Amino acid sequence: MTDIDNAQARDQAPKPYPGLRSLDKLVGTWKVSGPDIEGQVRFEWMDGGFFLMQHVDFAQGGQKITGIEIIGYEREFGATEPSRDIKSHWFSNTGETFVYVYEVDDETLTIWGGEKGSPAYYQGRWSKDGNTNSGSWHYPGGGGYGSTMTRQLQWEK
Repeated sequence: MTDIDNAQARDQAPKPYPGLRSLDKLVGTWKVSGPDIEGQVRFEWMDGGFFLMQHVDFAQGGQKITGIEIIGYEREFGATEPSRDIKSHWFSNTGETFVYVYEVDDETLTIWGGEKGSPAYYQGRWSKDGNTNSGSWHYPGGGGYGSTMTRQLQWEK
């Protein structure tokens, strides 16, 4: 490969999709609290900026929950366009895996279980300064739980 070919390959390297910038609001370490949940989550960008990683460490219903969630647009091998929605894959210490769809804007954080519009979802509202998000998980047939995330540290990208 020539120097010109290397320069062209570098110029054509994929760049993160602009829609991911909505997730910047989550970057940092957060205290999570609620009637049945207590602990911490940390969001950080994976090298390259295509995926946001969430590290979870909390107790819920008396059970210790740790896990990692990878959040971003999906793009099939060879595809030039990403998925329409920001999706995530969750893996826990209890062996559970889940798929979610994220939507973040200046007013709300919405996380659907499975697909956008699912009857299993979280919706929370941001404080004016963006350092608190309070809301609830809702489950089909009723149930769910409320929680509040309060920013402890904000990391640089």
